[in-house]
Amino acid sequence: MASAATRRIGLLAEPDFRRLWLIGVVVFAVRWLEMLAVGVFVYQRTGSPFTVALMTMLRMLPMGLFGAVIGAAAEKLERRTALVISVVSMGLTSAALALLAWAHSLEIWHLAAASFFGGIGWAADNPVRRTLIGDVVGAAEMGAAMAIDVGANNASRMLGPTLGGLLLANIGIAGVFTVSVAAYLLAIAAALRVAYRGQAAAGGPANVLVRMLEGFSVVRRDRRLVGTLVITVIYNMFGWPFTSMIPVIGQDRLHLGASGIGVLASMDGVGAFCGALALAFFARPPFYRRIYIGGTLGYLSILTLFAAAPSPLLAGLALLSTGLCNAGFSIMQATMVYLAAPPEMRSRVYGVLSVCIGVGLVGFITIGILAGLIGAAKATVATGVAGLLAMSLTHRLWRASPAA
Repeated sequence: MASAATRRIGLLAEPDFRRLWLIGVVVFAVRWLEMLAVGVFVYQRTGSPFTVALMTMLRMLPMGLFGAVIGAAAEKLERRTALVISVVSMGLTSAALALLAWAHSLEIWHLAAASFFGGIGWAADNPVRRTLIGDVVGAAEMGAAMAIDVGANNASRMLGPTLGGLLLANIGIAGVFTVSVAAYLLAIAAALRVAYRGQAAAGGPANVLVRMLEGFSVVRRDRRLVGTLVITVIYNMFGWPFTSMIPVIGQDRLHLGASGIGVLASMDGVGAFCGALALAFFARPPFYRRIYIGGTLGYLSILTLFAAAPSPLLAGLALLSTGLCNAGFSIMQATMVYLAAPPEMRSRVYGVLSVCIGVGLVGFITIGILAGLIGAAKATVATGVAGLLAMSLTHRLWRASPAA
């Protein structure tokens, strides 16, 4: 076990993995920084929980609309080129928002449009960056690489919301987007230094459509992929949308300011980071599926406790626990899909995964509408209970699927 742990830590000595890992840290940190700051900013401007949820919904919409297309189209480009394009586009979006904010011209619709365009880069992460990670480290180390990658990304969830809340409270939304631009410049520099080159596939636009349909066909025939993606849909429809309610519950129920809400939201990242570290050292392939299922069930159960928590301390402990469960879900999701997909189909299957994540848009719409009708706390409880019910109703699909 000590030898395996040493080998896993040694992955960071691989230059390309380290650069891809750094890009993930930056992109995820900026994402959480901006999501927290935008959520607080929008709620203070509008007083509408639905509008807050809408910002995250728009970030997810490109996954549902374009995830499979991006997965197929990513094979048409040399992989590093696709990565650079993705990171640059997200950096330009944040730069535009920073300029608008410093000019005191930032409007809600600007944030909505930027959320959508930022979501396109988000949809490309699995088919481009994480496929590159698998290609660089190899299938045998993919589980460890994903644990390190997700662990670092979840560490960014500790920093991102806290920094976003502090920046918003002290220098405003313009400061948030200025920091985002500086971070993206670091990610762009790392992307340009990636040495690995993936071979671009031949064919025209029609060939992209064929490849996309082939990706769906591979998933349909593989019970492992079906079971994994069913749970992905449930998690993203009934679990993850509750994060859009953290600023609302933090302000209305727990009476926290922007800085306090940032610290509260970061607790989910603290738990996820600790869980990812544990999985990086101790998770073994025979247990991947159990960790994946258990993480999902735990997440859906504990988010209801967060909504009912009467104090910031208890709410923070609940978010710490959801983070631990989230680590099991997110690490094993990416790992199981990579291992189950045929090597030549991984980008396309990851594209289908992005579509399944994008289905969570329905969950954000639902929780936003419910929050406007019955309050954010009750809406969060309702979606968590609905998710547990959905897991029960679909157990034949995910329990019957063999381990990846």
